[in-house]
Amino acid sequence: MTGARSEIMVLDEPFVRDVAIVGGCGRVGLPLGLALAAGGLSVSLYDLNESAVALVNDGVMPFAEEGASDLLDALVRTGRISASTDPAGVSGAENIIVVVGTPVDEHLNPDLTAVPRAVEQCAGHLRDGQLLVLRSTVHPGVTALTEKLLARLGRRVDVAFCPERIAEGRALTELSDLPQIVAARHDRAVQRAEKLFRHLTDRVVVLTPEEAELAKLFTNTWRYVKFATANQFWMMANDAGLNYQRIRDAVTYRYPRAADLPMPGFAAGPCLFKDTMQLAAFHRNNFGLGHAAMLINEGLPLYLVSRLEARYDLARMRIGILGMAFKGGSDDSRESLAYKLRKILLVKAGAVTCTDPRVPDERLLGLDEVLAGSDLLIIGAPHPEYADLRTDLPLVDMWGLTGREPLV
Repeated sequence: MTGARSEIMVLDEPFVRDVAIVGGCGRVGLPLGLALAAGGLSVSLYDLNESAVALVNDGVMPFAEEGASDLLDALVRTGRISASTDPAGVSGAENIIVVVGTPVDEHLNPDLTAVPRAVEQCAGHLRDGQLLVLRSTVHPGVTALTEKLLARLGRRVDVAFCPERIAEGRALTELSDLPQIVAARHDRAVQRAEKLFRHLTDRVVVLTPEEAELAKLFTNTWRYVKFATANQFWMMANDAGLNYQRIRDAVTYRYPRAADLPMPGFAAGPCLFKDTMQLAAFHRNNFGLGHAAMLINEGLPLYLVSRLEARYDLARMRIGILGMAFKGGSDDSRESLAYKLRKILLVKAGAVTCTDPRVPDERLLGLDEVLAGSDLLIIGAPHPEYADLRTDLPLVDMWGLTGREPLV
């Protein structure tokens, strides 16, 4: 980081809000807005999703997040937080936080322009003297691209990169419990970003933008690789006719160096796979470990079906999938491998029905209907609702949720 810029920014008029969040009604932006508003700041949420904006302004959460519903209702009533589809509201806030999706394309190449494009769309409403915080997970170098964009547009705006690191469902807890990473090119921007995020926690870690960009990618990739390791171990044990759960329990029992060895299961969702591919692209696709993890994790539904084919006459069977979210306890089905499993079984099995107590999807049936119409069940997402499931049907539970034998 370099020294603070010497020029003093003179404001034309005072700010009327402390924070505006671009993409503020989504699963990352809304919990952040709630946490900052609960910390005493006034927050506006800018989002293109009209239905989500309407729900938020009515004090209703557009998705499930523990502890958020009552908090949102209270904050809306006090005027501490509000939502809008009008980008003009961005101009009234001292701090702008950008939270937008950063996908990879069909060739697994990262979209480096997603965040700068969102910034450019709001550029007409940016004012000199604001702090612009990039919160999205980005390919290394995107912060620098954004800085160049703002300079080209003549905007005298401080820029910081402060990546989100929450787990869905635990966002409000983790926003205060986890340290916040703060990164910027200039000392003034670091100080402003640190001041902002100290409304959430006193634990702040300062990095350069490029270090912080890699730190976030390393975090998600590490989890993806770790899940792939567990999935490969399960396949090895399963192919040998051995119980992985018993082996894992023995390995992890009072042995701290293996305490984080997971059970197998679908490693999916909108972040882990995508960010592993972003990291691979950053290193010129020279990332054998990441690509191997992708083959294992993305191949798990195929492995599962191949093992079932060897054991059952699938073409004559009705298969029920329990849980379509990308992880247990969530209502988020984005990039869920349970849907990939469904697609494969639609070709291989006689019939496939799916259920989920949390995911809103008109194609899904009730649990009782799926149980009554199935010959074999597969747990696709380990929702706690399935832990005490009572059925005499064959049940595939690689997660170890029900205590059933995990062999397939």
